[in-house]
Amino acid sequence: MPNSMENEPIEQLQSILVGAENAVEFLTGLAGLAAAAVSEAAGDDVECAVTLKLRRKPTTVAGSSQRAMELDEIEQAVGDGPCIQALREMSPVIIDDVSEDPRWPELTRRFAEANVRSSLGVPLDINGEASAALNFFASKPGVFTANVYDKAVGFAGAAHNTLHLSVRIGTAQSRAEDLEAAMQSRTAINLACGVIMAQNRCSQAEAMEILTKVSSNRNRKLRDVAAELIEQLSGDSIRTHFDR
Repeated sequence: MPNSMENEPIEQLQSILVGAENAVEFLTGLAGLAAAAVSEAAGDDVECAVTLKLRRKPTTVAGSSQRAMELDEIEQAVGDGPCIQALREMSPVIIDDVSEDPRWPELTRRFAEANVRSSLGVPLDINGEASAALNFFASKPGVFTANVYDKAVGFAGAAHNTLHLSVRIGTAQSRAEDLEAAMQSRTAINLACGVIMAQNRCSQAEAMEILTKVSSNRNRKLRDVAAELIEQLSGDSIRTHFDR
């Protein structure tokens, strides 16, 4: 008889899938569950981001927190690391200790500055045209022991099966359109916050609060208000990594 504890991640993922309105929302839920599961196994806080490779290059699409996404974007900016190598080779890759790993000196330096001491990339094969990876980050070295590694890989296996069962994720083309729209929204919001920060000399959190108030007062979606602001300033529509 299957162990109920083994089935729990699958049931949780399927529950998120049923309620998700788009692929990014599902992947955000997946990242949160992955972070919680691996944190429990590690006995320490572990963050998780989801990297997706659809067309030309890996792109950060979701995370268990904003910080997790920012850490994943460091790896994307450097252009290589455990997550990107995991996608390339379709096999998990670990940095056990950033102070001792010689493979990516620029990445490990920037990780150390961000208080990341160890990292693990675990690939997810969605289909022939798309792949994803879970990118885990820990603030201590040696966190990804054999037991924690097995937990992360096992969770990725559950996520892989759920992705394949999903009619909400659909075909590769519908996923690409869904994710592109979500990335455009995120890009617009980030750019609008930058404009507000420059104009008001405020923090990112304060800029987001201003943008949110405008959205609420106008009874319009946050992404629409952000896109309108950027288009008024630039005279052009929002572009993302997918447009390159």
